Amino acid sequence: MATAFAVIAPFFLFGNPSGHDFEFHMNSWMEVLSQWREGIIYPRWAELAHYGFGDARFVFYPPASWMLGAALGAVLPWKVVPGAYVWIALSLSGCSMFLLARRWLDRGDAIFAAAFYAANPYFILIVYWRSAFAELLAGALLPLLLLYVLRLDEVGRNAVVPLAWIVAGAWLTNAPAAVMVNYSLALLALIVAMVRRSPRTVVYAGAAALLGAALSAFYIVPASYEQKWVNIGQVLAPGVRPQDNFLFTTVADPDHNRFNQLVSVISAAEIVLLVIAGLSSRKRQREKPSLWWTLVVWASVLVLLMFSPSFWLWNHLPRLRFLQLPWRLLLCLNVPIAFLVTAAWREWRWRMVTCLAMAAVLGYVPQRTQPPWWDNATEIAKMVDQHRSGAGYEGAEEYVPVGGDPYDVRRDAPLVGVSGGGTAEVHVQSWTPQLKSFNVEMDQPGKLVLRLFNYPAWRVEVNGEVVEAETQDDTGQMMIAAHAGVNAVRLEFIRTWDRTLGDVISAGTMVLLAGLALFRRRQLARQT
Repeated sequence: MATAFAVIAPFFLFGNPSGHDFEFHMNSWMEVLSQWREGIIYPRWAELAHYGFGDARFVFYPPASWMLGAALGAVLPWKVVPGAYVWIALSLSGCSMFLLARRWLDRGDAIFAAAFYAANPYFILIVYWRSAFAELLAGALLPLLLLYVLRLDEVGRNAVVPLAWIVAGAWLTNAPAAVMVNYSLALLALIVAMVRRSPRTVVYAGAAALLGAALSAFYIVPASYEQKWVNIGQVLAPGVRPQDNFLFTTVADPDHNRFNQLVSVISAAEIVLLVIAGLSSRKRQREKPSLWWTLVVWASVLVLLMFSPSFWLWNHLPRLRFLQLPWRLLLCLNVPIAFLVTAAWREWRWRMVTCLAMAAVLGYVPQRTQPPWWDNATEIAKMVDQHRSGAGYEGAEEYVPVGGDPYDVRRDAPLVGVSGGGTAEVHVQSWTPQLKSFNVEMDQPGKLVLRLFNYPAWRVEVNGEVVEAETQDDTGQMMIAAHAGVNAVRLEFIRTWDRTLGDVISAGTMVLLAGLALFRRRQLARQT
């Protein structure tokens, strides 16, 4: 916890580091909190995204990070929420690493491993350059993943449920991290099965992956099914594809290249440290061969995937390309690095040298490539004012409904406009994230053009009858046919069948696990 506080200490002097995803997360947190205050517990539609035209980000972006950010915003000033969030995420990561390390190391060594992991160079990169808050939170799950995979052979099926909750936690925190967790689970289980000659480890790992997916089905099913309703292909646009982001790769974008050079040098420094620590801890191979080989093989595969010769794997392994950025695998790699560094050098002077060397890299390289950006309290206040005034904010292209073009819409467009000739009188009764109702009196038939992107989950009623909404060609705005006279229009963001199915699967899985836990408790009671 003290180490996590040291990481955010510069916030008190310079404000909040405004990385690549800073505004996306801050706006999402503010939007969620405002919807909570309207009684919407689990938001799906971001009303103020794209300056009021909305997007479906909360269907596709896992809920853990935006719920934590919104909860912090409910009790803290917004200018301190990012720092509080980072402190919580790093503290949780340190605690999980302590639980892993304490199983094989003494208490003092485990504390060092926890502190080193909580302040590892990639976490610093996330905090100060990327602001990838969901990914940062997912870092707390990876030491636990390794811990329970190693326990599969020892406690058998008793480790399946904890592993399932870890997999579910990854799905509900960050989708790219969930891909990493599932592939890591498969690889780690295979390594342990081979080293310990225990094929059942792979079976238990597969069961955990399936249970984890079922527990998080309320998110996975809608996010998978409704992808066809949005421009999700933008997540693999040029610049964010795997082939553009291997270590030391250059493209025709100087800004991209500067950041890639920064992350590549930091990655190279970590890889060098990994190799030295791995060689220095070889005696651990004799003491605990399964642990040593698991760490080394896992780390080796992660390193391989960060370089361009592995592109074939990125292109053919299911969903792997949705990681977008191969250097994201540093999130996993820092688990074996922290453990091997601690195991290799028991003397504090060598540990201090290691920490100073990493600090020197983090201090020197950014000054030569790309220093962090900063947002002060005034800039945060502007974001708050945009939400309170209803002006909205810039959204993310990948969550815009198909046919929508956020660059062609007018920011000053009325809530309800009329296409074509004639006159109309509009009276808006309600305009909330999930319900919009208004009356329009027209002197001739026409089409209403709403300040809203058309998304299939919107059910439209005109004078009590369900009608099919249209999509404007250029902008993707919703259009509704209206007749001469009074038109009472009501729009509701409904629960689609895929969301209901996901809820049922998650609830059924939880009931099943609760029943199995109760059955096991009764069995143990009979035995005693």
